[in-house]
Amino acid sequence: MATEINKLRVERLVWILVYGGLLTLVLGMFLQRYDRLLADIFQICGTIVAGAGALLIWVRSRMK
Repeated sequence: MATEINKLRVERLVWILVYGGLLTLVLGMFLQRYDRLLADIFQICGTIVAGAGALLIWVRSRMK
């Protein structure tokens, strides 16, 4: 059984990962004009981080 502190930590981490990942993804889209390789790296990393945040939403929903 998860404690309230752990639930709050997971919720906080979810928001950080989702918004941080989406911000990185959008930054990668803006960088495409100047540096294709760097833009691809930013987009891949942003997608992975946002996906991890989405996965944590599912994990949080399963905590009792």
